[in-house]
Amino acid sequence: MLRVEVAWMQALADSGAAKADHVDAVVHAVHGWQPTLDPTEVEDAGNPVLPLVRALRARVDDPEAARLLHVGLTSQDVLDSGLMLLVQDAMARLREDLGRTAQALARLADEHRGSLMAGRTLTQYAVPTTFGLKAAQWLTGVLDAADHLDAVRRSLPVQCGGAAGTLSRAADLVPDPARAAAALANRLGLAWPGLPWHTRRAPVTRVGDAIVEVLDTLGVVAADILTLGRPEIGEVREAPAPGRGGSSTLPHKQNPVLATLVHAAALQAPQLGAQLHLCASQAVDERPPGAWHAEWPALRRLLRLSVVATAQAAELVAGLEVDTEAMASRTHAAVDQLLAERGGEGTGDPATYLGATHAFVDAALIRFRGGPRDA
Repeated sequence: MLRVEVAWMQALADSGAAKADHVDAVVHAVHGWQPTLDPTEVEDAGNPVLPLVRALRARVDDPEAARLLHVGLTSQDVLDSGLMLLVQDAMARLREDLGRTAQALARLADEHRGSLMAGRTLTQYAVPTTFGLKAAQWLTGVLDAADHLDAVRRSLPVQCGGAAGTLSRAADLVPDPARAAAALANRLGLAWPGLPWHTRRAPVTRVGDAIVEVLDTLGVVAADILTLGRPEIGEVREAPAPGRGGSSTLPHKQNPVLATLVHAAALQAPQLGAQLHLCASQAVDERPPGAWHAEWPALRRLLRLSVVATAQAAELVAGLEVDTEAMASRTHAAVDQLLAERGGEGTGDPATYLGATHAFVDAALIRFRGGPRDA
């Protein structure tokens, strides 16, 4: 929110409504400051912007700059734009960790393109597949989620509309308030959507949907690893780490902590995304009472979950241990079962059931490496 206040003063200076000295005074007041707001004042105001502006004005040593601070904006402009900046920063971290995850999955897909494993549908044995194809499917899900995230991140919008979405107060200061709003967006590295979105909350729900997709995708990876890592299956193992996965009661246990935490995050994300949509459907008037306020904790919780879970997922897949012998033994068992069901008709060679498996792995790897999609 402080970044927004500084950028607005700069935008006013761009339009000739403020002086360079005013900008310098605000920048100086913000530099190194970690505001501590009185919770009672925040509650009395209904949001943290008014107490923050009061505290900031008290720090600005130029009276004229202090009076000009925040003029033309409304609380929702500052808070919504501040949230978009938080989203921008969080998405940068998500993208980095999704890249690490994709790198590890591409390695697994290539390394295990020929590692036979039993296919399973509805929890039961099906025809054989390879662990390379399973990793390629995980990889493709991650690439899809990353593409969606990139598209949303590029369009994150600034909020700038003033008291009721008309920029009427800003019009008293500058000849073209819409141009000042565009300058604010440029200063913050956000998009100017052409008009305020105080009661059109699609920018928020789009963020939620993209992040839920990320956690959906990572949730599948984690759930598969948890299943395949059960002692009675034992086809994959989460890499051990000092101090991680122990049990207070059973010292011999090595619990799959990373997969469990990623799985837990994926189970929480859809409800948080739904909360954002519920709030969006109630964004009435020119600023909604309650629906806007209920977005903040849901969005922040979703950001925290995703930032942590993507880092955990990247570590999880990078260290994943694959037991190809255990996979091969179950593949033969699955084929024997298939032959028995068919009265002995068919072949006992699992490789004859792989169909286009290698081509599918290649397609995922070509996409990961940036090659043509139809190669």
